[in-house]
Amino acid sequence: MPTRIKHCGITTIEDAHRAAEAGAWALGMIFWDGSPRRCDLDEAQLIGAELRRTLNIVGVFVNARLEEIDRAVQAAGLSHVQLHGDEGPVFCGEIARRTGAKVIKAVRVQSRATLQSASAFHTDFLLLDAHVEGVPGGTGRTIDWDVVRGAKLGPPVILSGGLHPGNVAAAIDATEPFAVDVASGTELSPGIKDPAKLQAFYEAVRGGGDGELAPEAAGTSPVGGGSPA
Repeated sequence: MPTRIKHCGITTIEDAHRAAEAGAWALGMIFWDGSPRRCDLDEAQLIGAELRRTLNIVGVFVNARLEEIDRAVQAAGLSHVQLHGDEGPVFCGEIARRTGAKVIKAVRVQSRATLQSASAFHTDFLLLDAHVEGVPGGTGRTIDWDVVRGAKLGPPVILSGGLHPGNVAAAIDATEPFAVDVASGTELSPGIKDPAKLQAFYEAVRGGGDGELAPEAAGTSPVGGGSPA
């Protein structure tokens, strides 16, 4: 089955449509105030209203209150809630019960022990991101794929952390994830998507390209990815 693509850091309806056209399985909108890719709820409502019938719409939260998450789910029609902070298994279960949304729990991977501890989360998906002390995500750092290789985690895995058109094919070969997650690796600047990079990422995931961009399309934006920063 082809690896799916989750485009995160969506902030506008225009970029939501661009990501959808570039083969997105899911669109991620960040509701954490500390992120330069934070999506306004009004824009999220517009995105959800236009695209939730054809794509999964994901809201990304960091240590948010249950009531805040529930309001966003109902307002924007979120199909998935991604928890990127210190939320525990009980809270994850309550989010699923209260909102009816599927739950993605983000795990910042340091070692095999980190992956083993993730077994406590009985969520719909696990998102694996790089660990950087004091930063909840979006660092642009890649995970040690060898740590993930062959791991039996239960829920389907969404691989994040420093993915871009030039390395995503190798990441998929190494870890065989259900989906890959990208934010800054397909951007012109934080929160603004680059159509050429979106297309290059899609082609690399599907095996139809090598991830290389034409010089005029490559730009100078930093590569990276993941949520929520």
